[in-house]
Amino acid sequence: MASPWRITPEGIEVRVRATPRGGRDALDGVETRDDGLPVLKVRVRAAPEDGAANAAIRDVLRRALGLPASAVTLAGGATARIKLLRIAGDGPALARRLSDLTAKPPIRGA
Repeated sequence: MASPWRITPEGIEVRVRATPRGGRDALDGVETRDDGLPVLKVRVRAAPEDGAANAAIRDVLRRALGLPASAVTLAGGATARIKLLRIAGDGPALARRLSDLTAKPPIRGA
């Protein structure tokens, strides 16, 4: 199965499918979309206004990985549902941690 993250020299890049106004702040697992693109589902309470949802998504990821806020940056998709985030650190260790956090079977279709 393909992964929504890839290791880079600086850490990892993660493709995220955002769900703003999702009722809670949480990682919701990995989903393979109908087009075959794997994404990490992240749900946040914040509305997609004035960057609040993007900030909440970065916060959910950094908390789940135990990192400082400066380690997670939005690299693309600021106004899109599918976003690219860069996470600075030990790439292989971050990938293992995300894999452990999302170990349940992937969700198909979106």
